[in-house]
Amino acid sequence: MDRATRPGAGWLWALVLVAAMWTGAAPAEAAEIKVLSAGAVRSIITELAEAFQKETGHTVTLSFATVGVNRQKLTAGEPADVVIMTDVAIDEVSKQGAVVEGTRTDIARTGMGVAVREGAPKPDIRSPEALKQTLLSAKSLVYVDPAQGGTSGIHFAGVLQRLGIADAMKSKTTLVPGGYPAELVAKGEVELVAHQISEILPVKGVTLVGPLPKELQKVTVYSAGLVTRATAPDAGRAFIAFVARPSFKAKFAAAGLDYRE
Repeated sequence: MDRATRPGAGWLWALVLVAAMWTGAAPAEAAEIKVLSAGAVRSIITELAEAFQKETGHTVTLSFATVGVNRQKLTAGEPADVVIMTDVAIDEVSKQGAVVEGTRTDIARTGMGVAVREGAPKPDIRSPEALKQTLLSAKSLVYVDPAQGGTSGIHFAGVLQRLGIADAMKSKTTLVPGGYPAELVAKGEVELVAHQISEILPVKGVTLVGPLPKELQKVTVYSAGLVTRATAPDAGRAFIAFVARPSFKAKFAAAGLDYRE
């Protein structure tokens, strides 16, 4: 009697066949997805992307830039599966056909704040007038260049206009294209930074003074959406659902991404 006809051999061979099919199918099921994301959610999305990869086997490639730059990338046809932008921007690109309508998922909200180097005295920014005097008294200031299409930079340039000190601040202001401008404060190169709170908290060596006064505050909602030309739409949808899990709300809050006035 050969091995194949021995009693009980059938189910053993069946198990071997199933195992072989499973082993061979796993790599084919794993997808590579590209995510274009606003920098405001960089810290938490980087962490969750790693967790998503471990749970699903999908590979996630992250690219961070201002909302304006990411919109340009979408328009230019840069490959992407998921985009994370402001809710307003997501709605606009959905109408233009770049993001699948109905896939917008709100995942975070943050406000703007001011920070100083760790150990430095905290200035008063509790009212518009107090913020105005603090800015005028500061030796230097950094924020994101509004020309780059960054939400925080555009808003804070408007704040300076509203306070009537835009011209007075020009000579002592450093504009950066994106990233974490608070790093210049941590290095001691600039005294104050005005940026979204979620992009201040991850920077070591700086202290958040507090949010902008309510009258000057901007709360921004960040949303994820599936790109219309996604090459891995199922994995993209899975990623969006993953980062929107209620169990991650505490992580978002700790990262300054659950701001409430």
